[in-house]
Amino acid sequence: MSKSVNTTRAQDSTNAIERLYITMRHLFNRGFYKPSGVSGATLRQSLLQLRPEIYGSIAEEKAELNGLMYVLERLPEGIEQCRFINLTSDEGYAGSQFKPIIPPKRRRNCYRIDDEQMNIEITRGRSDIYDILTHLTFLFIESEKISKKVLIEDTDKTIRDWVKLEQAANKEELSQREREVALIHMANILGRPFIEVMGIHNKLSTALEPERFLKIIYWLGKLAIEEETTGNKRAITFSPMLRERLGHHIHGERWANRIKEVLQENGLMERPIHIISANMHSVMNSLFAKKALSKTLTGKTKLETYEALSIPKNSHLREKVIAQAKKNGMIAIDDVSGTNIDVQIFDMSKLGKGACCYDLPANCPENEKPVIFVMDYAFGEQAYETIDELLKPYRVKKNQEVFLNVASITIMGKAGILEGGKGDIMIPDAHIFEGTADNYPFDNELRKEDFEGNGLKVLQGAMVTVLGTSLQNRDILKFFHESTWNVIGLEMEGVHYQKAIQSASKIRKSIREDVKVRYAYYASDNPLETGSTLASGGLGTTGVKPTYLITDKILTQIFNS
Repeated sequence: MSKSVNTTRAQDSTNAIERLYITMRHLFNRGFYKPSGVSGATLRQSLLQLRPEIYGSIAEEKAELNGLMYVLERLPEGIEQCRFINLTSDEGYAGSQFKPIIPPKRRRNCYRIDDEQMNIEITRGRSDIYDILTHLTFLFIESEKISKKVLIEDTDKTIRDWVKLEQAANKEELSQREREVALIHMANILGRPFIEVMGIHNKLSTALEPERFLKIIYWLGKLAIEEETTGNKRAITFSPMLRERLGHHIHGERWANRIKEVLQENGLMERPIHIISANMHSVMNSLFAKKALSKTLTGKTKLETYEALSIPKNSHLREKVIAQAKKNGMIAIDDVSGTNIDVQIFDMSKLGKGACCYDLPANCPENEKPVIFVMDYAFGEQAYETIDELLKPYRVKKNQEVFLNVASITIMGKAGILEGGKGDIMIPDAHIFEGTADNYPFDNELRKEDFEGNGLKVLQGAMVTVLGTSLQNRDILKFFHESTWNVIGLEMEGVHYQKAIQSASKIRKSIREDVKVRYAYYASDNPLETGSTLASGGLGTTGVKPTYLITDKILTQIFNS
């Protein structure tokens, strides 16, 4: 008689992720779903089974407040009030009277169409859809918790705490005492201590919306209660144009062609081009900040200069650096393609004497002086779309193609670390694609020893490219870290970048086969440690040191190549 085989928690979690993605793809093809319907229930059950670290106590009766904060920063303001959410392609809303709402931690245009409807533009591929649907599912789970807590069983009446909260939420202005009374009632509903609720209220409060947290909880509960008592269901729809366009590189092609036009106009196509996918400040600051601010920040070290530039109020310092960069060969290309990926091109042949913090070899000929191309970081699958289109030859005329002289491709970004803490550095030598057997080993020009001796932990090994950071679960990550995969960290784009680089260099031959590749990440969180996930807050100035250490090593290699 065969023995029964029990699946591990990691295997159950893997199955839950697979179900989530299959369900999301099915719903996208279908064109709509109702969160309270059968399809919505499948998403909710899978997310509850998975219990991602970022969503903390999602599977418990009490509300998950850190997870809620994380989600609200990535969804448009006011979405909790909308019964109808429509995911669309770029369909011309920018030319209308609707004002775009851009979430603070996700660059996507959203439009409040009326009191009940929010439209969200998807221009960054499937990863964007997965991200939004996962966050929305979390919101629906939290709103259902509120509804179950406040509705009196077998009636359409609510408990006293909800009545008091509703009165406060509908009041024009609250005194401090009235606010605290309302927060006490809200704390009872959420199953959280008053002091914790007060802390979240203070974080979410703005000058225009001082009672924002109160109103968010009120609207989450209100729509869930109405769904239960009146049958007015919430609905998520995908526009026909989005379903037709997705996967066809429309935005990526538009983005890449614009860049190649600029390179061609400036005679840079033949020069050695070094592509860097990073943020929009570290390369520019590393090249020019110390020289541009030598009189303003006298006696400051490089690191102190970069920390000063990262402080939001120091916009005047950043303007000085930008002016110096533009004066010495920087071309800035703001995105108009819908990819939300801005670009900076640094022409090293235009450097004035003593303007740059790095020196080219003395005998470097003009046509060999590097062109440094910096693109803002892509999002998930969008990385493949953008790099794949960028590395294709530029069609000047019908039968005339110009190939880019790509000397190196560098990927620098934030990632989750599995052994260490915020600000530590990861140097991958392979990417593994989560949920598949696909793996992409490569020769990394950067090495662990390049970064040792700077007071940061440095890890070298394989990294896993995940389908979405908001779906990560401790058991899956422990398996990757402790098994023979020996994974050191997780991110969302590595595999997608590497697929495009390998196809262009090894198969299509549109760039040189020996193109140099550099990957380096600094830790934004450790999802295996309680209180160290992305929901625990940003890096602050912790990210400055690893960002500039990595950038310095990249630029040193480029200037010496």
